[in-house]
Amino acid sequence: MTNQQSHSADPDPDPGHDPERRDEDLAALLERLLARTPGRTQKDLAAEAGISYPTLNAWMNRTRGTSRIDPEKLRAMVEVFRRWGVLTTPREFFEAVGRPVPGPSGDEREARLLKLYRQLPESRQRALLKDAEAMLQISRIT
Repeated sequence: MTNQQSHSADPDPDPGHDPERRDEDLAALLERLLARTPGRTQKDLAAEAGISYPTLNAWMNRTRGTSRIDPEKLRAMVEVFRRWGVLTTPREFFEAVGRPVPGPSGDEREARLLKLYRQLPESRQRALLKDAEAMLQISRIT
């Protein structure tokens, strides 16, 4: 992997600097990225990202919807392509499925949230989960 392709310093570089970036659905995005990985296949991507091959193939053939893909599966595909030396970002994947891009996942922020959650009484924990689920639903709509 060259220094230009490495992403360890910046987990989500601004995709606006990629001259090849274009509005595309998930199938087009995956097709473009797979074309940059000679010798790699849909089956390789599915296996390394923890996605069943029939599911990935259905996304590629546009016979299965992509708007409800688990965000972790999208992030997993980003990581696979990065390991393969391909320049890509979570933003590209989330935009390709028509979803708002979640904020960055940070261990420190998640640990702080978990610490606060654990200090709440059980009834407040349940309320917080309901609120978070509602916020997620709203963010998928808007």
